Amino acid sequence: MESMLQVFNTWSHKAETMANNIWHNLRTGPSVSGAAWGKMNVTAKAISGGGFESLYKQTFATYSNENLKKSFACYLSTSTGPVAGTLYLSNIHVAFCSDRPLSFTAPSGQETWSYYKVMIPLSKVGIVNPVIMRENPSEKYIQMVTVDGHDFWYMGFVNYEKASKHLSESVSSFVATGVAVQPQPQPPSVA
Repeated sequence: MESMLQVFNTWSHKAETMANNIWHNLRTGPSVSGAAWGKMNVTAKAISGGGFESLYKQTFATYSNENLKKSFACYLSTSTGPVAGTLYLSNIHVAFCSDRPLSFTAPSGQETWSYYKVMIPLSKVGIVNPVIMRENPSEKYIQMVTVDGHDFWYMGFVNYEKASKHLSESVSSFVATGVAVQPQPQPPSVA
């Protein structure tokens, strides 16, 4: 009986942790309902289109020998605030695509819509730096710096530990050329 109780407590703790992580993911953006609808739409597209690997290959130009290893719901920090999306990790690239198209003003002055996409070859990633804020341990970021100095901050992961582990392991399997950029200790401010 005691071992059953211990198993139940373990499952209960895991379920509570997962629920808290999902809630943190949804409230990271400016709209909880918008984030939830975005996640539902992406998941529906993935299910109807043959899974996240098919969605990844439809969204990005990939190599024939490229295979998706993992995908993570998260946010990319931008100068205008966090952008909800999916971080894809393949055997060749790490890529991000927003859940919904974002509006911007084209050079013609007309408003237009486009998905926010970033694709980086793993061989060009210099550093993967997991950051947990001391003042607020629920604020967890993954900083990714390319060998040419471009800085990307990801946050609001449903499973931060798993994302951090897989990204770090994948990048360490590549030998990045050039001099690695030193990580900056503070993440960008979140609006």
